Amino acid sequence: MSQPLHELICTRICHDLIGNIGAVGNAVELLEEGDMDFLDDIKSILKTSSSVLSARLKFFRLAFGLDNANLQNGDVVRQSLADYLQTIGNKNFPIQADINMVSAPFYRMALLGGMLLSDLFIRGGRICAYEDNGKLVLQAQPESGLAAEKADAAINALTGNPVDEAAWLAPAFYLRKEASDANLKILAEKQNILTLVIG
Repeated sequence: MSQPLHELICTRICHDLIGNIGAVGNAVELLEEGDMDFLDDIKSILKTSSSVLSARLKFFRLAFGLDNANLQNGDVVRQSLADYLQTIGNKNFPIQADINMVSAPFYRMALLGGMLLSDLFIRGGRICAYEDNGKLVLQAQPESGLAAEKADAAINALTGNPVDEAAWLAPAFYLRKEASDANLKILAEKQNILTLVIG
């Protein structure tokens, strides 16, 4: 990699937070103007944005932060990924999480994989994570297809093939590093769904 990984991660996190931070700022400006006609709208904006920011920050702390007790807790990891995916999808095209894992060493990899795969959906779908014969299996199961170019870029980033080092691929590069540090390989197969096998 020519770009330092921490720069890609920082850029990606900022990108994922800035929109809702801006929404909170706009709501505060409306409050300062004192026009109570918009009070219900302001409350809705603040409630939605604060919920999204909280879910994403908790997720980023687990996915990219230092190891901590929560990263060893399967229930916390599963809930964090599910909450994060709800902030990515919308009510018409939600992204669901189906997480069935028991080995704590795979938890961060599942978070990173889930984040990466959620970027590939065109109109919602399901992220699955489970263990099979000691290997972590991650799947992107789309409702209406995957973004082909992004899926190819994700596979290249995960497998070490040449790819543009865009910030949205930060979870792929970090997942590859985590797997390499654990002496694990990543295999990718793309058909109607995208499957990653780490082991």
